[in-house]
Amino acid sequence: MADQINIPNPAMDCQNLLGPIWANGNGPSVPIVSPLNGSVIGNLNQSNDSDIQQAVRIASDAAPAWAAASVKERCQIMFKVREILHRDLETIAHLVSSESGKTLAEARAGILKGIEVLEFALSLQNLDVGGRMEVSNGIHCEYRREPLGVVAGVTPFNFPAMVPMWMMPIALTLGNAFIWKPSDKTPLTSKVMGDAFLEAGLPPGVLSILQGGKETVEGILDADGISAVAFVGSTAVAKSVFARGASNHKRVLALGGAKNHIILMPDADRDMAVDGILASFTGCAGQRCMAASVLLAVGDTDDILDGIRQKAEKVQLGSGMGAIITKESLERLEAALARAESDGAVLAVDGRNPTAPQGYEGGYWLAPSMIDHAKPGFHAATEELFGPVLTVIRCDTLSEALAIEQNSAYGNAASVFTSSGEVAQRVAREASAGMVGVNIGVPVPREPFSFGGIRASKFGHGDITGHGCLDFWSNQKKVTSKWVAQNQQNWMS
Repeated sequence: MADQINIPNPAMDCQNLLGPIWANGNGPSVPIVSPLNGSVIGNLNQSNDSDIQQAVRIASDAAPAWAAASVKERCQIMFKVREILHRDLETIAHLVSSESGKTLAEARAGILKGIEVLEFALSLQNLDVGGRMEVSNGIHCEYRREPLGVVAGVTPFNFPAMVPMWMMPIALTLGNAFIWKPSDKTPLTSKVMGDAFLEAGLPPGVLSILQGGKETVEGILDADGISAVAFVGSTAVAKSVFARGASNHKRVLALGGAKNHIILMPDADRDMAVDGILASFTGCAGQRCMAASVLLAVGDTDDILDGIRQKAEKVQLGSGMGAIITKESLERLEAALARAESDGAVLAVDGRNPTAPQGYEGGYWLAPSMIDHAKPGFHAATEELFGPVLTVIRCDTLSEALAIEQNSAYGNAASVFTSSGEVAQRVAREASAGMVGVNIGVPVPREPFSFGGIRASKFGHGDITGHGCLDFWSNQKKVTSKWVAQNQQNWMS
């Protein structure tokens, strides 16, 4: 591999953070396996009900004093967190790579993207997040933004540092105490992240970390004292999380899966399209909700498709693309490629049984794969595969391509590669997705433009980042006041 990754040896203990103390959960122990080489790099004791209740008690005790601090005081701690994360960037990146299988470059990029959200949180001290105006003679109305109290976030394996940073900095800066449940596949990163907040001076109990799996998530959703829960993961789980949390009167925002479509027009810039589409479905080994899943090739695009195929065949595992998260996920992807062939599609690039990077032969590796001549109803064209697999559907017209995109149950992202402004505007207008790209394969917005999809890609209202998330992590109190008696009368008198 181009960058040698420091894989933990001996295995780390993945513990809960309760107050200022790191301690093992009281549930069953499970091993944490690196997808890079198949070695055990951590041991996780899952949290049981008593651990969850303890975390809620500690957070509830810490929340009032933290909420009473000014936004500026809370931001001073967040500034220190930012400094520590930059200082420890390489250490965190190696842990992220070790447990998620990412390349070091991808791990670094994820951390830096998370820091961008933290920087948005820092801007809150300079924004008028309330608002006051005179609504009648001598009568004023104002908004006051107040924290919810104790809130929680459940994060996925694919971005162990970035996705938590979508949630924690903003929720904390608004004055909440936060309980974080990392993925049970990638819990190692939470130790260095938690230590960063403690070192920065965050009061003990304002951030708690609970390790565990499904049972821990359910316990958080059921626990009294937690007002809101944010979740990022698969659609099936997101739907369940939303239903369970809402039934317990919690505010829930659950981001689910995706089946992102890229429309490729014949007039697209060849180099831009080839590089953008390749990066979209191979970046993070396709294990991200923004990855290109389906390429809708309109008209004569063979030259561009050939360029994608040729470059896909040359991607170097380890340096150019990371590993698949688990053996089970690898087997599922291999089965999906076999099914596409049996359905009648053509494997233009078959990534099965690749040569693993030297020294990482025990890992879970799949090279980029490209399924061509698929039909809209094929399994590979409709189900989220979550791997480095691009499914190509040939279309005669833009209208046909848009109809396929609009028929998807998901609505996370869609992109178009074209040189026509008219075509770009039509796709932006008609695509059924929360995020749309023009000549961009991964249309991830940057704060204050919020991240999020629609339909089966999101359950709940609001956004997880940007201005839209402020209403999720806080309440607005409206205050109307009058200090001087007026001689006139109206409905407010």
